Amino acid sequence: MEKTIFNFHDIILLTTIYQCLLFAFLIFAVKHDRKSDFFLIGFLLTQAAIPFHVLINYGEEFRFIALEFSPNLYKIFETAYWLEGPLLLWYTRSLVYKNYSLNRYNLIYLIPLVIYLIYITTTFYSLSDASKVDFLYSHDTAKASFLHHIIGFARESLRVAFIILCLIEIKRCRQQIRNRYSSIEKIDLGWLNFLVISFLFISSWAVFVSLTIILSVHANISINFANLGLFGNYVTLGLVTALVYFGIRFSSIFEGMEESLGTTEPQAQQKTDPSVIKSIEDYMQTKKPFLANILTLEQLATQMSMPPRTLSNIINRHFERNFFEFINEYRIQEAKHQLADPENKNKTIIDIMDQSGFNSKATFNTFFKKLVGSTPSQYRAKKLS
Repeated sequence: MEKTIFNFHDIILLTTIYQCLLFAFLIFAVKHDRKSDFFLIGFLLTQAAIPFHVLINYGEEFRFIALEFSPNLYKIFETAYWLEGPLLLWYTRSLVYKNYSLNRYNLIYLIPLVIYLIYITTTFYSLSDASKVDFLYSHDTAKASFLHHIIGFARESLRVAFIILCLIEIKRCRQQIRNRYSSIEKIDLGWLNFLVISFLFISSWAVFVSLTIILSVHANISINFANLGLFGNYVTLGLVTALVYFGIRFSSIFEGMEESLGTTEPQAQQKTDPSVIKSIEDYMQTKKPFLANILTLEQLATQMSMPPRTLSNIINRHFERNFFEFINEYRIQEAKHQLADPENKNKTIIDIMDQSGFNSKATFNTFFKKLVGSTPSQYRAKKLS
């Protein structure tokens, strides 16, 4: 070959494209057993399309070869920027909520994409092929219009906004988990958290680069935005590599939960029948459902023939606990009773922990120290001395 088509910077983009496509293929070939998998595949395809857009627009040699093949390639892959946020948000929600499905309300998130498609159709795709080629060969970021750069800045800012929505969903999910599960050690949100925070960093950096372009081109502030963009490409490759590795090895996550329990009326107007509270206390003391290592709000509500929302509201409002704390306090009381019983002196603390309903030593020790003020070993020694 007489001419180099790709330089080292282009290889970085190509590697990112390859990894995203490979990961998407692996998910489709091996998993795709949940709706969330298809949202993730779509998200990964946008992550392959974005560096391809950069390559077509800014690759020193490949750019011209691609444009000679078809000038329509110039804008089409940019739509991935506008699709990335909704797909990530839908993926997040489909993981944390059972039976999550798209509805008309979710289509609101596609309005920016529709607006952008109308814009490029009227300003670019309506041109003749010859006019498109002339425009593209003369295109230069440093000479682009203020409107072009503002659209770029708005595009990157929108990506950050969607990721913030994802973080809000994860935070809400963590709160709901403690209101629904008595044991949370095996509920793994690490993969989702890593994914969202990684792309928050990438998108925030893209916002910063877009801002430097505006300041450099239109405010005459000398900033080498090209190197900042290249740095972003390298960081993206590193995070995508970690994403693929982390996703393949540690992507287990719980099966999701029902939509938020919420309350149907303001708390101040709600009144709890004292007999209902007593029935809950009696059931907990006599039936001891907390001895089950895995107990959810829905399971306990079913046992008590009570709507989960009603039970959750009573626990939160009257007992001033979330479900996680409510159940584990009963478990600690059971553990205290067993630790103080001389007949159990030959049982290990781990045995007593398990028989009290705990399946995590860390949770057991943390709750015991918080509620009793000493470790289980210290408490046992004191009671049996």
